[in-house]
Amino acid sequence: MKDDIHIREAKESDFDDVMHVEKEAFGYEKEAILVSELLEDKSAAPVLSLLAFKNDEAVGHILFTKATLNGKTSPLIYLLAPLAVKPQHQKKGIGGMLINEGLEKLRKIGAEMVFVLGHESYYPKYGFKQDAGSMGFDAPYPIPKEHAGAWMVYPLNPESSDKVKGKVICADALNKPEHWRE
Repeated sequence: MKDDIHIREAKESDFDDVMHVEKEAFGYEKEAILVSELLEDKSAAPVLSLLAFKNDEAVGHILFTKATLNGKTSPLIYLLAPLAVKPQHQKKGIGGMLINEGLEKLRKIGAEMVFVLGHESYYPKYGFKQDAGSMGFDAPYPIPKEHAGAWMVYPLNPESSDKVKGKVICADALNKPEHWRE
């Protein structure tokens, strides 16, 4: 299955494919609207938007947007949101391929940490450490105690995550309380 999947950076001409994947994966338009807003949001730039294709069909998408820690540009950090795979292509490793490809590309540009608010049983399989809040990284909005494990960090440079702490400031389009509820 994985051999027939090709991942590449999304281009402007891929916008309709990205929207289609997001709508189909989630079954509603909320995430697609958020992705559209993030792609236009200058505070999210530079973004990393990756599309997974099976043959010529877009089947998965992942978006990483630039964030800051305490409003400072160093260290270079990103937020993963959202990850989408069309339902008929889920549970085949495509999401993991998108995550791994994205993390590798971010590592190559010097990013030091990636944060995600996501499923507690899924993201740790790819190296995300749960309960980033207890490690000194506050989410843009408070995460309820019962969901603390869903706020995670992937240290691309472990030394950075040991040296700096603080509040993650995300892109304007994502900086709304409704995006930070489980």
